[in-house]
Amino acid sequence: MSTIKRFEDLICWQKARVLNVEVYKISALGNFNTDYALKDQIRRASISILSNITEGFERNGNKEFIQFLTIAKASCAEVRCQLYIGSDINYISKEELQKLISTAEEVGRIISGLITHLKSSELKGIKFMEPEEPYLTNEKDN
Repeated sequence: MSTIKRFEDLICWQKARVLNVEVYKISALGNFNTDYALKDQIRRASISILSNITEGFERNGNKEFIQFLTIAKASCAEVRCQLYIGSDINYISKEELQKLISTAEEVGRIISGLITHLKSSELKGIKFMEPEEPYLTNEKDN
């Protein structure tokens, strides 16, 4: 049986990393860049997704991992909300909004799938999960 030994191997973390980079790029442009409150909040929320996936994984137990994944999923929703605000006040285009919302929704779905898997798993430690699940990989994509 293969094991996942690093949080970097989780697809949800990899996709959240991509989202984080995109949030940083979009929030560095134009009026978004000078709206310090919104820029800082959306960046903190996107960082929170990555950080909570990481922290939960490193706790080595399903219960705590689920708790941190739930926080990560909520931060993902927070990013979506702030993207809508950015669009509503014309900091980002509708096309950029749809692309980023799609990425954020994908991250949320993957996190949800991992939570569901962990809740139904008889294994207590996350490092014993089999990588055939769609949210796990042993490949280094990023």
